[in-house]
Amino acid sequence: MTTTNLNALINALEGIEIITDPTQVSKLSQDYHTFSPVLVPKLEGKVGDIVVRPANEQEVLKVAAACARHRVPVTVRGAGTGNYGQCVPLHGGVILDMTRMHEIPWVKPGVARVEAGVKLAALDKKAREIGWEMRMAPSTYRTATIGGFIAGGSGGVGSVQYGLLGDRGNILALRVVTVEDEPRVIELRGDDVQKVNHAWGINGIITELEIPLGPAYPWAEVIVTFDDFMAAVNFGQALGNADGMIKKLISVFASQISQYFHALEDYIPKGTHPVFLMLAESSLELLPGLVQQYGGKITYQKPAQEAAKGTHLAEFTWNHTTLHARTVDTSITYLQSMFPANQSLQLVEHLYHYFGDEVMMHLEFFRVNGAVIPGALQLVRYTTEERLNEIIRYHEAQGVFIANPHTYIIEDGGRKVIDPEQLKFKEMVDPYGLMNPGKSKALQLKIHN
Repeated sequence: MTTTNLNALINALEGIEIITDPTQVSKLSQDYHTFSPVLVPKLEGKVGDIVVRPANEQEVLKVAAACARHRVPVTVRGAGTGNYGQCVPLHGGVILDMTRMHEIPWVKPGVARVEAGVKLAALDKKAREIGWEMRMAPSTYRTATIGGFIAGGSGGVGSVQYGLLGDRGNILALRVVTVEDEPRVIELRGDDVQKVNHAWGINGIITELEIPLGPAYPWAEVIVTFDDFMAAVNFGQALGNADGMIKKLISVFASQISQYFHALEDYIPKGTHPVFLMLAESSLELLPGLVQQYGGKITYQKPAQEAAKGTHLAEFTWNHTTLHARTVDTSITYLQSMFPANQSLQLVEHLYHYFGDEVMMHLEFFRVNGAVIPGALQLVRYTTEERLNEIIRYHEAQGVFIANPHTYIIEDGGRKVIDPEQLKFKEMVDPYGLMNPGKSKALQLKIHN
């Protein structure tokens, strides 16, 4: 971006908070793609020219108009807790930091209306005042924003009960600003939200959302340990299948992973395979019988009132597991896998033995098409990119779906193909291709044709 262009853009944004300090701009151009040793060199030195922090939708409209007029790329950012370089700008331009837009217009029984920069923990706290809570949240819920979660996330703690974000009914409405000469505000409701959901910020600036809430149960936290890994997995599956027991989290770890959970080491005997649970207190009475059936042992139990303070088990699960492991050993990276429902446990067992210590098994149970199945966020002892790709190919050859976290291209990651409806919507709301450019093969192809 030329100095003249940059100055013209800054002048057009008078009255809106702008950050030009290179250190700050560089920091706000990053996310947690550092979890991937493959992405680090590919995204090195990719930074925006300026950061803009709008305080309301009117300011977003002003930014969108200025970027369209000056043909400046715009990369929307929440808290930067994503892992694939979604909010790393490949072509400089404006980093649009949405964290100042943190109003909660209203919370009603079963539904909330929020601005995109609201932190998930803040929304949860507000909803709990009237007996409700978020249906699902990533392990980064203390810092992550709702807009970032919708644009870049897919599920999390709570998905064992409610499925994934993309499932019908888990997002009710999205309000987006277009990046055109005269930007518009478009409200998408019902199934139309899928035009923007999980699109990595390439097709519209999300300013407000409506999301459904779930009843706020008092959640107890429990650790159960097993001497046999598959006993732990089978226990997790049985608990997942017990529809009458209300749960929010079932996480299973191979014994090697316990070494990274320093704060919990007193509760996980060496060599055992732990399962972390969040259960409604009303379901606790049925737990010991199930634990006994699979030969496990309850080593840690916190009632809901105590679980709300101090260490939260949720912050050792989902991708926080990877974070804890990397704090100890930075050569560790991870995969994201989904097993076919009809043979998931056999495949888990096969892969657990096949890769041994090189790919440490970490399972999260969630609901897919009405059935609870395990997905995996395996920890991988990284050696080379070639070996990592071999591991991925082997999983795929067994019928395991890999959402590859080692690419910043949407189609090479979890999506494989971008929804044609999303592409159609993209053409309408971003005619100059300024939103997060370079993140999609299909869009690059269109530009070059």
